[in-house]
Amino acid sequence: MSIAQVIQNAWNKQSKWLIVLRPLSLLYRLGFSLNKALYQRGIKPIYTAPVPVMVIGNITVGGSGKTPLLIQLVKYLQQKNIRVGVISRGYGGKGPFPASVNLDSEPNEVGDEPCLIVQSTSVPMVVGGQRQKSIELLLSQHQLDLIISDDGLQHWALDRQLEWIVLDNNRGLGNQKLLPEGFLREPVARLCSGTVIEHAEQPSSNLYMQLQVAAPYLLNPVEDQVEYFATDLNYYAVVGIGFPQRFYKTLESMGLKHFQCHEFPDHYDYQIDDLQFEDSNPIITTEKDAVKLLPLLKQHPEFSREIWVVPVEAVLSSACYDLLDQQLAKLGIVNT
Repeated sequence: MSIAQVIQNAWNKQSKWLIVLRPLSLLYRLGFSLNKALYQRGIKPIYTAPVPVMVIGNITVGGSGKTPLLIQLVKYLQQKNIRVGVISRGYGGKGPFPASVNLDSEPNEVGDEPCLIVQSTSVPMVVGGQRQKSIELLLSQHQLDLIISDDGLQHWALDRQLEWIVLDNNRGLGNQKLLPEGFLREPVARLCSGTVIEHAEQPSSNLYMQLQVAAPYLLNPVEDQVEYFATDLNYYAVVGIGFPQRFYKTLESMGLKHFQCHEFPDHYDYQIDDLQFEDSNPIITTEKDAVKLLPLLKQHPEFSREIWVVPVEAVLSSACYDLLDQQLAKLGIVNT
């Protein structure tokens, strides 16, 4: 098990030994605060795009449901004929950057989440670590009314008009300590400066989202053979996401009682050996992981083990859409 996974497990358990990392957390806070102050005082330049920018991010490390939320918002805006584009860092991709993302893009080049976003929405999208260059490339190719930045909440070099912060109440804020003693990227007070969307089964506000599970589908179906998803089989739960415990709870809610957990780091670059087990029991995984597994299967047509994918969709409260409409109207972005 890697050091990163050890610390991740300690965060989830709120282990007491994490206190030994407090000096590093103090250094992180100092560096973070200094960097933010340099931007706020104009010492470091801030780029303002020619069209409004909306950042969707979180203050925690690991999954919070941000990507399903972004996908749902893009679909909503497209239905309202609002011309929306997306930028992302493209974490896990090797570039070169900036790079446009299309239906033929490979996860190892542009990242797994960007591939999933474009496959789900066909939205214009560019990835790269330098957000200004990504926006410039995006606007050189498309006429847009709004740009959504996937993550980048702490990227102070990019000016933004809207901030939506996803707070996963199922996971909480842990020990509420900054990295690496805890899994917070920013102090809890940051939640007061943006629109907080609770990801919760029992939310405390009217701005919330939940993940709705759809019927699993087979990633590698056999031609002319009808496949049925069975809940009474033994599965290998193969996941490389930020908070795998959420996926395990999803499996339990679907009625699966027998599955072995095989966790990999977030944005993991799978190899075919990662999918090999002693028996022929099927694998079950997330859509984010499936994006990376599909090219791997094409490289190894001899692989015959069933891989089932569990799709999820963000369901937002009506108050979220009402607020978004109000926020966009203030920016002069209206339904056409």
